[in-house]
Amino acid sequence: MKPMHAVALALAALLAAGCGKEPAPKPEEARLVRVLKVGPVERTRTVEFPGEVRARYETRLGFRVPGKIVERLVEVGSRVRAGQPIARLDARDFELAAASAKAQVAQSETDKVLAAADLARYRELRAKNFISQAEFERRQSLFDTAAARLDAVQAQSRQVANQAGYALLAADTAGVITAIEAEAGQVVSAGQTVARLARPGDREIAIAVPESQRELLAGAREFAVTLNALGARRWAGRLRELSPAADPATRTYAARISILQAGEDIELGMSARVAVSSAARDSRIELPVAAIYSKGDTPNVWLVDAGGTVRLQPVKTGGLAGERVLIDAGLNPGDTVVIAGAQLLRAGERVRTSDGK
Repeated sequence: MKPMHAVALALAALLAAGCGKEPAPKPEEARLVRVLKVGPVERTRTVEFPGEVRARYETRLGFRVPGKIVERLVEVGSRVRAGQPIARLDARDFELAAASAKAQVAQSETDKVLAAADLARYRELRAKNFISQAEFERRQSLFDTAAARLDAVQAQSRQVANQAGYALLAADTAGVITAIEAEAGQVVSAGQTVARLARPGDREIAIAVPESQRELLAGAREFAVTLNALGARRWAGRLRELSPAADPATRTYAARISILQAGEDIELGMSARVAVSSAARDSRIELPVAAIYSKGDTPNVWLVDAGGTVRLQPVKTGGLAGERVLIDAGLNPGDTVVIAGAQLLRAGERVRTSDGK
């Protein structure tokens, strides 16, 4: 046999042997995925409210009697002392009433004097038994009536005199006039606000809180106050007052934030901003958007069990919080969820995991 022919036969035999035996399959390598162990999160919410610097104590000044304003004696921003006049009513009617009351007092005093003289005379007649006891008692009653009438008209005269004094509105304490709400020539009722007086002392920020932010404000642990006119300076604040009822017009809740360690450079009426920060533990679970695997109309996530295999778990979402999805139902704290590579997995597949945040 020729050498070349022998070599060809040997090669053919080797090929025939190789075709008869298939190579062993290579083991499938577990896919590497990023996972996150889920649970409730604590996050800080910060909301900023516009406001205005107000005095801690602010008084609404008004007349105690109705009338027509004839003179206003202060302007907005005026600094007043205790007892300083603010405005004045037309007092002519009060003066006429005071004159009438004074005349009634004089008449009643005369009636009482006459009744006292009659009573003294009839007392002597009764002592001599010239008149009956009934007649004497009638004279005594007339005197008592005259005395009581005098007391009544004297009290009325003092009341009318007070009303004449009420025609002048004066400041109860020292302070600054922050608003004028009535002008000369205007007819006002008793108690109607004419001016607002801010007392010296503590400064606060008045803000209006929407209903959706009321719980945040009530549970806030930090308040930072900045003033537009004073640059980047910040003051710590404290919630002093939060109205329990909403304003019927704006449907917001009035709140007052006290400025801690406020200086004299903080003036009334300045525009302010209050940044409110609150940390709350949210019972809902948050996941990255990439963790959601949609199958039809149902959102799902891949859960990794203790053995390293994955299974599909339907969930109920509750909206977005930034770049994360809120999970309302379907997961429990401690579950391990695939947050990267979810689109490439199949049920029952074994995976290798790396932690993600």
